[in-house]
Amino acid sequence: AEVMRRAAAAGADVLNDVSALSHDPHALAVAAESGLPVVLMHAQGDPKTMQDKPQYDDVLLDVFDYLAARIAVCVSAGIPKSRLVVDPGIGFGKLLHHNLAVMAKLSIYHGLGVPILLGASRKRTIGQLSNVPNAEDRVHGSIAAALAGIAQGVQIVRVHDVAETRQALSVWQAVTTGVA
Repeated sequence: AEVMRRAAAAGADVLNDVSALSHDPHALAVAAESGLPVVLMHAQGDPKTMQDKPQYDDVLLDVFDYLAARIAVCVSAGIPKSRLVVDPGIGFGKLLHHNLAVMAKLSIYHGLGVPILLGASRKRTIGQLSNVPNAEDRVHGSIAAALAGIAQGVQIVRVHDVAETRQALSVWQAVTTGVA
């Protein structure tokens, strides 16, 4: 909460919380008071152990239900739904097959009624799929992941390589719409 408060005071445009405002009991109030948009990310488990053996009954629905519950908590705490964004949390408490399942069906999260943010840029999943161990060398895979998300209606992509992703998106949009 204190980091959020200071970030807002310093001019932050958005609060992005990997715990969906669940780790700090004061986070909801600070986020509500800030008036800023809030990204609620799904993550299973503690960051130190979340990749050890994540388990899901159905990763798509488990993530959906978690995010729906966090949206309800935020709205009850005074954060208008219009200020909320969800992030399914690629790589946060998810193994390769979990990440692929979420990425393949990102459009399900439109049912939450808020914008979707996809943060797959340079993630381990891309390295696993392309046999590229160094994150800095995952630009091409990151662009492919961003375009796959945009094709499913994701409104926000968090990327490291902005110019390259923007160029790919411009070409993709022109090719898919027939409009330059």
